[in-house]
Amino acid sequence: MAAPPAIFMSLSTMTLAPPIAPPPAVPADFKRAWLLAPGVIWMLLFLLLPMSMMVYVSFWTQTTFTIEPVLTLDSWRAFFATPTYVGALWTTIGLWAIVLLGCLLLGYPVALYIGLFVRNKGVQTMLLVLCVIPFWTSFLIRVLAWRPMLGSEGAINLILMQLGIIGEPLQILLFSPLSVVIGMVQIYVVFMVGPVAFMLSRIEPSLLEAARDLGAGSWKIFRAIVWPLSMPGVVVGAIFVTIMVLGEFATSSALSGRKLSMLGNIIVTQVGSLKWAFAAVAGVILTAITALVVALLLRLVNLREEL
Repeated sequence: MAAPPAIFMSLSTMTLAPPIAPPPAVPADFKRAWLLAPGVIWMLLFLLLPMSMMVYVSFWTQTTFTIEPVLTLDSWRAFFATPTYVGALWTTIGLWAIVLLGCLLLGYPVALYIGLFVRNKGVQTMLLVLCVIPFWTSFLIRVLAWRPMLGSEGAINLILMQLGIIGEPLQILLFSPLSVVIGMVQIYVVFMVGPVAFMLSRIEPSLLEAARDLGAGSWKIFRAIVWPLSMPGVVVGAIFVTIMVLGEFATSSALSGRKLSMLGNIIVTQVGSLKWAFAAVAGVILTAITALVVALLLRLVNLREEL
């Protein structure tokens, strides 16, 4: 019998190399932390750090022309002891409530029509684009455009006089709280229309048809189905309007003739006067009010589940 080839003999005597060990598995917690790191760093650098600095500066010692990093409560006492500052605080809260209500009353019907009665996605998009056309122009131009409209010889007064509704021009339309409310509602109502229209467009028509088949009227359908399902959009729109209105200063300056001061105007004035501590106090109060309102709004709806 022939001997086995040498190649087979060498293979039989060859020692197999040990298998390469796989790399150690990365813990899931480490992966999660690595993915969250950019967002956490961003929030720390551009949110928590500036806010902490603002709170810290609000306790500095403020004199007429200088500010020293000596901690004191004088700026806080001066803020709440000055009727101008306290009045600006209540004016800001009052205007926010009125503007928010105006945006809801004016924007909800528009969103209801776009999201519920217009089922063509292309037409919905076109109507929403029409709502945001004013944002193609400068914010300041949109604010100042109300002056010739609301003035004593403006378009609104002329139309009302020609129709015989009034006998003389209305002076309350310009350089008054009403003019500020009108300007803010017109500017920010679109932020209520968009989220509400999005939520309403998600309602299935078959759900409304089933409610009608069961004998529910229009008001019952709105109260039991449409309004609850649109609440996430209302909350999101209210948050947008709240954040922007509470920080406003340009609209009130342009349309009130500087007769109306909000906290934003106080901050701008104090910064211009190099009174950083007073401006920081107003900023901390404004931030706290905004955070409180947003937290209360978020308690109405669980946006994580709804959206």
